[in-house]
This record gives sequence, structure tokens and C-alpha cells, in this order.
Amino acid sequence: MPALPCMVVIPCLNEAAHIEALIERLSPSAERLDMKIVVVDGGSTDGTQEIVKAIAAANPRVSLLHNAKKIQSAAVNLAVETFGDRFRSFIRIDAHGDYPEDYCDRLIEDAEATGAESVVVSMATMGFGAFQKATAMAQNSRLGNGGSPHRHGAKGHWTDHGHHAFMRVSAFRSVGGYDESFSHNEDAELDYRLRAAGHRIWMTDKTFMIYYPRASVAALFRQYLGYGRGRARNILKHRAMPKIRQMIPLMVFPVVAGMSLAFLNLAALIPAGLWAAACLGYGVWMAISQRNPYGPLVGFSAMVMHLAWSAGFWLQILDFHKSEARAA
Repeated sequence: MPALPCMVVIPCLNEAAHIEALIERLSPSAERLDMKIVVVDGGSTDGTQEIVKAIAAANPRVSLLHNAKKIQSAAVNLAVETFGDRFRSFIRIDAHGDYPEDYCDRLIEDAEATGAESVVVSMATMGFGAFQKATAMAQNSRLGNGGSPHRHGAKGHWTDHGHHAFMRVSAFRSVGGYDESFSHNEDAELDYRLRAAGHRIWMTDKTFMIYYPRASVAALFRQYLGYGRGRARNILKHRAMPKIRQMIPLMVFPVVAGMSLAFLNLAALIPAGLWAAACLGYGVWMAISQRNPYGPLVGFSAMVMHLAWSAGFWLQILDFHKSEARAA
């Protein structure tokens, strides 16, 4: 029996508020494109599993897998291990995002048109409450994303990284799938290995995903702390230099930590003060030029992201050197 074109993989954990609506949105595409929807749950305790089981009982296209390792990288690996022989490709879906009705159609069409092994998408970030809206605006701006193409979107082009969407099972398996030691930044790490193996990554302009950022300061800080650690682990693993847009925020944690030296010399406050003024000034500029009531809060959200990402990066570097010293 020949392999079917594609399956949808949804890693999730405690997504009872979103999972049913998400599956309903994807179900017409699954019927139209003859796809299977695989929900890989990391041990939800909020009723997510029961919701998916009820849907699967009525819809044979939906399956539920238990992800004992909890993290997203392991979830996708498990889905490909379990069902990969039956499908030529898969589409990774974030349980906490939203998607156009023709999302899967456009991805498959662009993959066939370009011959790419991976098709990645841009992200349109949206929020509801005041802080989430401000964070979304920060993440959509150069202040928050440094000009990252998978945040801004662009004309279709070959790229080295983007938000994961479509991937051919053969390419995914040929490089060993996701590295499950990565809880964050596993997508960029896999993209590095895909490109090193000669596989091509296409940034599509035919579709996009909608992402909802963290709705509290603490949750946003934890998320970006993990992102920073993941980026450092990626760089250490592959001995790759960070990009210029990543090197600038790397200095945030050192300059903030340097404020502790202010008792010796007040000049120690200047670098952190300039950074804070730049972020808050950008927010004020947004408020005035765009008549954006959330502008000042945008600057604050960006500061949270910069500081957490930088702190995570340097903490991971420190952990790495400590482990090397113990091994010596």
C-alpha cells in the first residue's frame, strides 16, 4: 500500500481550552487531503486527553498518543516513529496557535512546487489582554524580534531557519529527527542538521500561523529564559557563531548585572540605562506615531524578552563550562 501524502502532528499539554476547536478547524483539511490528525499529549491533567479520546471515537482520522517525555521534540519524534511509515510528510501544528482554513493545502502545494524538504512559515502574533497585546506588538516589531524573517514574513525564499510547519518524513528521519535533549530551540537545531545534510528549507509566503504569546510577565520570562538556553546549547553543539541580531541582546544580562557595581562607580548604571531608555523610547514612539495605546507597555515587554533570553544564554554557557571543569 503506498504511503499517504501527509499527517498532522499536534504536540500538546493541558490545552483543554483550545484542542477541540483546533481539531475542528483542521478536520475539513484532513478530509480534503486524506490526512490523519495525531495529537501527542504530554500528560495533560485538565481534561485534554478525554476531549481528544471522545473526538477520536467519532472520527477515525484522529488519534491520541501519550508522550511520556512531555516535551514537543519528543512528541513529534513519537508521532513519526509510530505513523511515519504510512505517510510521506507531516505538518507540525502548535496547539496554542491558530491557522487559516487552507493552511495545510498551501503548505503541501508549496512543497510540491519547490521540491523543498521542509516548508516553514511566518508568524502573526496576536493578543487579547493588555500585556498579551503589548507582547504581541513587541514580538512583531524589530525591537522584539531583531528582524527575524519568521516573525516579519517575507516573499517566498530559501532560508536557513523558520517556524516549523511541513517536513518530509524521509528528510526528518535521515538526520535523526529532533534532538530530545532540547526543550527549546529544537527547531533551529534540527534546521542546522537538515542544511548540513543538503536538505532545503523554503519560507513560504502562501500562508502563515497565528501565535498567542504568554499573558503574564512571569510566563513570558520563563519562556524566553528557555529560548536563550536553547540557543546557547545549539551554538555549543554545532560550534556556530550567533547572528548579529542575536549578539546585540546577548549584552543585556551582562549590563544589567553590571548595575551591581554602581556602589563603586555610578557609571555602571549607564549601559543598562541606555538599553532601558531605548526600549521604552521605542514604545513611546509607537504610541505617538501609530497612536498605539499599548506603546509604552511594548517597550516593557521587549525588556522582559531581552533580559530573559540573554540570562538564559549566559546561564547555559556557565553550566557548560562548569560541566567541562568537573569532567577535566
